[in-house]
Amino acid sequence: MTERSEGTVVGDGADDGGAASIGGTLAKARRDAGMTVGQVADRTRIRETVINAIERDDYTLCGGNFYARGHIRSIARAAGIDPEPLIDEYDDAHGGSPQAIPARQAFEPETPVRFRERRAPNWSAAMIVALVLVAIYGIVRVATGHDEHRSAQRAAAPATATPAPRSRATSPSPAPAPRKDVTVRVKAKRASWLNVRDAKGKELFSGIIRAGQTEEWKSKKRIRLLIGNGGGVHVTVNGKDVGAPGETGQVIRLSYGPRDPLKASHAPSPRDSFKAGHAPSPRVQRRG
Repeated sequence: MTERSEGTVVGDGADDGGAASIGGTLAKARRDAGMTVGQVADRTRIRETVINAIERDDYTLCGGNFYARGHIRSIARAAGIDPEPLIDEYDDAHGGSPQAIPARQAFEPETPVRFRERRAPNWSAAMIVALVLVAIYGIVRVATGHDEHRSAQRAAAPATATPAPRSRATSPSPAPAPRKDVTVRVKAKRASWLNVRDAKGKELFSGIIRAGQTEEWKSKKRIRLLIGNGGGVHVTVNGKDVGAPGETGQVIRLSYGPRDPLKASHAPSPRDSFKAGHAPSPRVQRRG
C-alpha cells in the first residue's frame, strides 16, 4: 500500500502479515490523522526528506541516536499517538537508552575546541634580559664618565700662552715725490668775474663764471687767480678743499704752487679788499 503526499511517495513501513515497524507505525498514524508529510514537517520543523526516511526506518539522516529519538517523539506527538512505546522499541533495536551523563559533558562539543593555554611568564629570561641591560648601562656610564673626567681635566688645565708673533720691522714707506705741478678747481656758487694765469703770466681763463659752473686748470710751478667775488666761489687746490677765499663782493688775488701750505679759507687783508665791479689796484699784494 502506497501514498502520494505533496509529490512524495512513501511506504507504510510494514511487511505483509508482519508487525508494524516504528516507521510504519508513524506513517499509519499520520494517515489516520489525515495529515501529509508536508504538514507534519511544518508542525515539527523537521525536513520532509528526514520524515520520509524515518517512515522507511532509515535513521541515517537524523545525525545520531539522540536526534533520532527526538524526531520520533515529535512526529508521534504531531500524529496524535504515544511516542514512548516507539522510543523503547528504538532503544531495543539500537543498543538501549542512553545513560545519564553530566551536564558538562552534555554541553561539550563533539569536536573538542582547542584553547590556547596562557603560559606563565618566563621570569628567568626576563631576569637575564634585565641583567644584560644593566651591564650595558654600566659600561656606557663608565665610558662617558671617563670622557667627562678627561674633558674636565682639559678645561681645568691652564691654557698655555702662545707666544705673540714677532712683529717684523716695517721699513719706512718712501716719502712721496714732491709735486711738480699744481691743479686748481673753482666752482661758482654765484656769478663771479675770474682771471687765471700761470707762472709765466699766460692767461688760462678770463671771464664770468656762472652759478653752478665748475672750471679746472693745471700748470707747472704756479697758478694765479684774480676773483671778483671772493664769497661766491669755492676753491679746491691739489684735491684739498680750501673753501670760499673771501666774502661776497670782495676782490681776491690768490697764487698757488705745488708745495704751498693751504688753509681752509683765506682772510685777505684790507689792502686786498675791493668792492665788486672795481678793477684791482696795482698795490694789491700777491700771495705766495
